[in-house]
Amino acid sequence: MSQEFLNRMKGPFRGMLHWTDLDILWAAVRAKPEGWYISMVGEEPVPQTMTVEALNEFITEVDALLRREHDCTHCGIVYADDMEHPTLIKIHDPASVGSSCSSTPVPPRWMLSRMPPSLIADEAPLPGNRRRWWQKLFG
Repeated sequence: MSQEFLNRMKGPFRGMLHWTDLDILWAAVRAKPEGWYISMVGEEPVPQTMTVEALNEFITEVDALLRREHDCTHCGIVYADDMEHPTLIKIHDPASVGSSCSSTPVPPRWMLSRMPPSLIADEAPLPGNRRRWWQKLFG
C-alpha cells in the first residue's frame, strides 16, 4: 500500500463548485491523457494506467452520471489537487455523498491519479447499480 498515495489523499484539494469548473478539469485531463490510473473505493485498484480510449470513456460516462444524478445547479462533488494541472482527482458518488453534519467523512467513490493508487476501504456496501456500471466500463 502506497503511503505516499494515502498522504496525498489527505492533502489540499479544490472543489469543482460549478459545472463549468468540472468542464475545465476534464479538458485539462483530456489534454494530457496518458499516465492516468483509475480506482473505485472498496475495490482492488488496477495496477496499470488506463488507455486514452478508456480514460475518455470514463470521463464521458462519469460526467453524464454526475449531471444526471446530482440534480443541482452546482457540482460540488468533484475535487482535484490542481484544476489546471491535476494529478489526483476525487469523485464522489451522488447517491452517497453523506451529510456535511456527519462526523465520519464519506470517501470518494472514484479516483483518477497520476500515481498508482492504494486500496481504500469503504465499510458501506457498494450498490449493485454502481458495481454494474463499473463492470460495464472496466469489467
